[in-house]
Amino acid sequence: MSETEQPSLAPAQLSATDAASALAAGTLTSEELVQSCLDRIAERDADVLAFAHFDADLVRAEAKAADAARKRGAAMGPLAGVPVAIKDIIDTADYPTENGTPVFAGRQPDQDASVVAQLKAAGAIIFGKTVTTELAFFGPGKTKNPRDPSRTPGGSSSGSAAAVADFQVPMALGTQTAGSLIRPASYCGVIGFKPTFGAVSRVGVLAQSEPLDTIGGYARSVGDIALMMQAISGFDAADPDMAQGATFSSEPLTNPVRPPRIAFIKSPAWPQADAAAKLAIEAFAGSFGALAEIVEVELPADFDGSLRLQQIVQFSDIARNYGPIADGNPDRVSGKLKEIIAEGRSFSKADYTAARADREPLYESLQPVLNDYDAILTPSAPGVALEGLGATGSPMFNALWTYLGMPCISLPLLDIDGLPLGVQLVGARNRDRDLLVIAKWMADAAPSASVPKS
Repeated sequence: MSETEQPSLAPAQLSATDAASALAAGTLTSEELVQSCLDRIAERDADVLAFAHFDADLVRAEAKAADAARKRGAAMGPLAGVPVAIKDIIDTADYPTENGTPVFAGRQPDQDASVVAQLKAAGAIIFGKTVTTELAFFGPGKTKNPRDPSRTPGGSSSGSAAAVADFQVPMALGTQTAGSLIRPASYCGVIGFKPTFGAVSRVGVLAQSEPLDTIGGYARSVGDIALMMQAISGFDAADPDMAQGATFSSEPLTNPVRPPRIAFIKSPAWPQADAAAKLAIEAFAGSFGALAEIVEVELPADFDGSLRLQQIVQFSDIARNYGPIADGNPDRVSGKLKEIIAEGRSFSKADYTAARADREPLYESLQPVLNDYDAILTPSAPGVALEGLGATGSPMFNALWTYLGMPCISLPLLDIDGLPLGVQLVGARNRDRDLLVIAKWMADAAPSASVPKS
């Protein structure tokens, strides 16, 4: 790549979309992109500790192979030569998958998870495994917040959020069962997306709560999120919760045909937000009054106990799925996990069945809002990242939307004393693309946005 062709940013700082365009244009090679990412990790790993496993020789070899294929005129996928990191609860044949716990130390899958296979088919270079909390729950991993290493990056997709936010990789996969994608995005100051429940296959991924578990990811532009979803949303009959024909569109995101109508909803979690976060999100909603119709809307009274319903489902499934792990390894799991397993076992089968059954009536009661507004605006987290590394923060601003199976995106548009706080947009089920259109418009329109233009 000649000096005159060099982008103003180092290759590792490019968005995935810009990197893919540069690769296709021949102004960047995958070897250059991968080496830039490796250089960034070498510079920052001691401060951030985002990765559980990566193999520099392997990713260099894959980058070289991608460049050779492009040079000989082979058909190239939309992510050809672009590094994508993988949360360490998602199986990979080339790397261990240890689920954030010594119980599974050295565990080596013999095949890729469906979502990893799809990324490879799109040409992506699987760029190692990122740190997760213990079994993708509350027990913190080693990762530090790249914006302030004395603070938590959130969880459970801590390493993925930190790696993208710190320019160590342009894109990374994460998962969410309560708030494990959106909260780390808010804390680390990066875009995080949780699609509609069932949009991405979970075959080959650690099961925590099957009615809630959702795969999404992180990137540095809304366009990158669309590119990611195009690559990973292929139908997989082996996941019973996937809907056939729901593959994400490859059409480029365009601006809304009219100014969006957005419902500002504080949700039952509002009392948990700190004063600075409340002021920030209220001011943000007000600042867009000249650009869009933003109306504060109250949820129906039916939602008053909704946060507990999500917990009953999640904790019951944790007891069922993780209980045997804890019982067999009492000295290698955290006290917090044991507490939640005990709580999950305290719920009866009737409690669990009722909590699952309440989801559809609650979603139906939200239809008037979803019909009248293009998206819901709400905080991504109760405040900025917590000080210390002993806790990963509360998922209460995310859990309701996860319970309802709705798509959510966190945009790093707020700043409190130099620390990021995300703005969360929530959409109707299976209208993920429409939500990304609103998110792109908002990111582009925000005068102080830290989101790169898509």
